[in-house]
Parts: sequence; structure tokens; C-alpha cells
Amino acid sequence: MSIELRPLRLPNDYEALAALLNACWSEPCTAQRLEEDDAKLYTIGHTYLDENGLLAGYDRTRRVAVTEQDVIVGYVWSWRAPWTEPGYLNNTLIVAGEYRRQGAGLLLLEHVIDWGTSLGATTLVAEVWDDHPDALQFAERRGFAVERHAFQSVLNLDRVEPDRLREAETLKLLESGGLRFLTLADEPGEESERKLYELYKETLVDIPGHMGEVPDMQEWRKWYLMAEGYAPEQVIIAADGDNYVGVTNVLHNRQTNGMYHEYTGVKRAYRGRKIALGLKIKAILLAKERNAAYIRTDAHSPDQSQLGL
Repeated sequence: MSIELRPLRLPNDYEALAALLNACWSEPCTAQRLEEDDAKLYTIGHTYLDENGLLAGYDRTRRVAVTEQDVIVGYVWSWRAPWTEPGYLNNTLIVAGEYRRQGAGLLLLEHVIDWGTSLGATTLVAEVWDDHPDALQFAERRGFAVERHAFQSVLNLDRVEPDRLREAETLKLLESGGLRFLTLADEPGEESERKLYELYKETLVDIPGHMGEVPDMQEWRKWYLMAEGYAPEQVIIAADGDNYVGVTNVLHNRQTNGMYHEYTGVKRAYRGRKIALGLKIKAILLAKERNAAYIRTDAHSPDQSQLGL
């Protein structure tokens, strides 16, 4: 079978791209979401080499692998944001199961390598499911090495007893110690978002696997706070007086009626007090109140596994 690459044809390709991504992503997306995300992005990139000779700036490339009948069987997206680690390119590469081992993946990867080399990139980063040995083998044969491991946890909410959670000793101790729990809907506005942004700035860089810089507030609001499934009443905050000391942002997926922990962070001076646990309990209670089917989160373990070339 003859497979070749071509640029995207949008909006026509969105449906096929969503189908490919949903074969890999744990939380499904839609063609509409992909189109909305594209509308948030720049149309022309700008990259340069910084004072250390490393790639900086932002740009992206995308290609699809197609059959002779123009059926999309593979997709690659390589990009860097202004806050990405100098020299690095982030990558998503997917080939439909029935078309693997026919050269599509290699064509897509070669495109990224050629593009990245022309920009002056030093490192390609991608993620592989650890229960997908063929994909891991494909990456390692082409020079990628395991750098860290991320794992996913899912709680089916039909097993949760909300009354027991509301009476959790952790919540009682935190609240009796002077902390209060609220949501962004309780204190809306620019000042609250600014306090949240400052909290993210301190905590984001401490997440295992975080690379690069913290985006500016406008980009943070767009990609971190108000991601797909956002609602202000789902941004749960732990506060000491007027000081925001912890946050968890929970997103709702309408397709699956599931909730996803997009982010949890606690200020360094307040760690070790089980504030993160309190936020998680509040998030589970929120999901239960919304009659969500499950709540999901991702985390990195200390010796982790992402793939870097």
C-alpha cells in the first residue's frame, strides 16, 4: 500500500483527526474542540536561537499520512510554545492500528526530524502508553530514551459515599486550622485570577516533568485555567484569609460525563498540611454532586518516563 504525507486541509480534516486522537487519548475530543483550539493559536510562528544557541520562540508543523484514496491513517503535530524548554520540540504522533508497520510512522517522524533540524532543535519529546509495547519499541529503535514515567488514576464515582467524605478528618482539621475552601465562582474577577496565576507560577515549576517557563497570564488563562470543560465553580481554592494557598482545577467532559483533575498545586510554605488531599476530597465531592461517572487524574512518579531524543 502506498502511503504519503500531505499538509492538513482544514476544516475538512478535523473529524478524521479527532477519530485518530481518540484512539490514543484517555479523554476524548471532538472536531469542534480541535477547531476551537486552532482559533486560539498564532498563524505564523517565530523561532530563533537564544544566547546559548538553543531554539527559542514558537512554531508548529502538522502533517497527515494518507492512502492513495486520501484516507487519513496517521498524524503528527510538532510544536513549541514561547515557554517551552529551550531546544525542545513537543510531539504527538499517531498511526491507525490497521495501518501500522507500513511506513506511515517513519514518514511522519522523518518530517518532524527534518523540520526540527532546520529550526535548530536539539531534543524531541513524546509520550507513549506503557501498555503499548510496539509504540515504545518504535520510539526506542529511532533514538528515543525513557526519561520519566507518568501514571493515570481513575475513580468510579458510583463507589463514593459523599457523607463520609464530608466528614473526613482532613477537612475538619484544615478548616479548624483557619483554612477556607471556595471556588472561583465565589470570588470572580481579575484580582482573583491574578492571585491564582501567582499561585500557579510558584507551583507549576515544582511539578515533576515540568519543562520550560511559566506562560504569561494571558496564555495561562487560555491554556491552563480556561481549558476545555472549564467552569469557575470547578476551580476549587484553599485560602488562608485572602491568600490563595492551594488550588485544583477540575474539567468536565460532556462526551463521557467524566471529570478530570487538570491541575493541583499548593504553595511551598503550606505543604505538608494535607491541603492537596483536602482539595482532592472537595473535587470528588463536586464530581459526585454533578453526577459525573468518574474522576481522573495523571501524575508523575520520581523516576518517570517520557521519551526524549
